[in-house]
Amino acid sequence: MTKVFRLYTGFCSVLLIMIICVTGSHAAADDPIFKTSVARPMDAAYAAVYAALEEERFYVVFEPDIGANLSRMAKRWGEDYNRNELTGIRSMVFCNAWYANKVSNLDPDMLGFCPLHITLVERLQDGHSRTTVLFNRPTAITAGSAAHELFGRIEAEVIAAIEKGLAMLESGQAGKQAGAP
Repeated sequence: MTKVFRLYTGFCSVLLIMIICVTGSHAAADDPIFKTSVARPMDAAYAAVYAALEEERFYVVFEPDIGANLSRMAKRWGEDYNRNELTGIRSMVFCNAWYANKVSNLDPDMLGFCPLHITLVERLQDGHSRTTVLFNRPTAITAGSAAHELFGRIEAEVIAAIEKGLAMLESGQAGKQAGAP
């Protein structure tokens, strides 16, 4: 009975590891928030992503500096202010008029996604700036909508633009793009 029990527990362990490996490889695509980071200051990452979005015709219409707004409340919030010691939080609100029109034609209720936004968060790690870009995936919410397939395309293009901007930053090509702020 001991040998059978060991074989059974060994089999279960292998099966559990396989399940973790298989589901772990797909977790990023199923995550409702796209997240990617770069070991660069936020100003540089912001400029690179801004230029890449606009190059793909996602025009930035509003640029809130959330970190600056929150810092005004530091005294009021006391020790509850910025517990994660973030050094910056900025957003880009952007839109593509052609896609907005397509969404309005397919499912006007999905215009709640127009405009879209991303948030950049900066932290210091070992004395160096690290910027994380966050994008709420529209497809995490649009299932069942006539615009779901279109949002899949929009989502893929936005993520590709984010990745392109950060890749250009890493390769030293950022700022050489047309329209970089």
